[in-house]
Amino acid sequence: QVQLVESGGGSVQAGGSVNVSCVVYGSTYKSYCMAWFRQAPGKEREGLAAIDDSGLTDYSESVKGRFTLSRDNAKNTLSLQMSSLKPEDTAMYYCAADQRYGGSCYKWRFYDMNYWGKGTQVTISS
Repeated sequence: QVQLVESGGGSVQAGGSVNVSCVVYGSTYKSYCMAWFRQAPGKEREGLAAIDDSGLTDYSESVKGRFTLSRDNAKNTLSLQMSSLKPEDTAMYYCAADQRYGGSCYKWRFYDMNYWGKGTQVTISS
């Protein structure tokens, strides 16, 4: 049973920074595509960034240059460093994992990942 547990998040002012993390329990973490998504009230879920088992990253245009995704395979941990935050970044942030293409994140935006965390709230005030 794979479990993803997010931590971090919180409330900051616009222009500030927040880090969120995700620990994967119950599986061989290295062989998964890992990603962060977010969903704001009344909006569709948005894929933010993904990282494959080699460390190759892919970012959405909305966060490119502001967010940095990394993974520590030894600690089964995925981290998202967020900076230059804007009020429109306010959302529930979710960690996700999938193994349908092994550790590759091939077309990660186009399918519903297998495993999800429960989310952590990030609130940006103006």
